[in-house]
Amino acid sequence: MASRIVVENVDAGYGAVRVLHGVSIEVREGETVALLGTNGNGKSTLIKCIMGMVSPEAGRVFLETDGVRVDLTRKSTEEIVSLGIALVPEGRRLFPRLSVEENLLLGAYRRSARADIAVNLAFAYEAFPVLRSRKGQLAGSMSGGEQQMLAVARALMSSPRILLVDEPSVGLAPILVSRVIGKIKELKERRHLTVLMAEQNFNQATKIADRGYIIVHGKIEFEGRSTQELRENELVKKYYLGV
Repeated sequence: MASRIVVENVDAGYGAVRVLHGVSIEVREGETVALLGTNGNGKSTLIKCIMGMVSPEAGRVFLETDGVRVDLTRKSTEEIVSLGIALVPEGRRLFPRLSVEENLLLGAYRRSARADIAVNLAFAYEAFPVLRSRKGQLAGSMSGGEQQMLAVARALMSSPRILLVDEPSVGLAPILVSRVIGKIKELKERRHLTVLMAEQNFNQATKIADRGYIIVHGKIEFEGRSTQELRENELVKKYYLGV
């Protein structure tokens, strides 16, 4: 089924603090789209709006599947996950006192994914061999890079069609950032995923993105139809490339 996420004119925030101002983006079937912005510009808030964790004050978020629109702003997070959208949250949000395998199994709570637990678990261990060797280890005792891999694998346990990844580079050494970003690309291709990745590391994000948006102070200031267009944009040169 062809599907895409459409965000239309979304305003959102926390209490009296407005974070997003008329944000519109779309993520089409099979794409990897980068949402680029430095800290505090609204990337995570937009991801949370898509996942039903923050309710927009105005605007709508839709999942379109074969021409049928599902209004995600009227759905709970659980219902959104059940529609085939999974999140790798900023800061990983693992259960530190549970084992690696227990964390993975908790990712399979989506009803339609339960029948595929064995297959998805085998895939997770194939994709991330370190998780197989550490499956009985407490998640909180792993390194930052290993925890990020576990967070990605846990999201895949829900058999998603669309994967949202929020700041995968946070807290990781540069060599680990490159490894994690590369793994997201590999998994996207192997599982035929659609990916929206919020990231402040421009160079790493554009290695795997097909196109992207730049968000500044809660507004989409530029839409790049390719990574080349992003690189040539003046905002990118100012904020990311030091030109």
